[in-house]
Amino acid sequence: MITLDWEKANGLITTVVQDATTKQVLMVAYMNQESLAKTMATGETWFWSRSRKTLWHKGATSGNIQTVKTIAVDCDADTLLVTVDPAGPACHTGHISCFYRHYPEGKDLT
Repeated sequence: MITLDWEKANGLITTVVQDATTKQVLMVAYMNQESLAKTMATGETWFWSRSRKTLWHKGATSGNIQTVKTIAVDCDADTLLVTVDPAGPACHTGHISCFYRHYPEGKDLT
């Protein structure tokens, strides 16, 4: 059994959410032990809202539920990669992904 490093980020695990089909990164959020347990029990993503200090069921209000396909752990056991089948956009702005902007704005670094 893999032991996750909950202590590195004060009880939170950085969670990268990726579309299982397109492989596009949809969002980055944080899970605590309770939200990970709910995610595993329900098969839908649950996160810990750092600003609201509460559990957050992705899509509960928007309908854009994320059905979990796989959960992978990085080599340091402090980050999760969750692949999902999204029911709609991941971003609260309506974009498919939260990563729709480029930095620096309008510049290609290659």
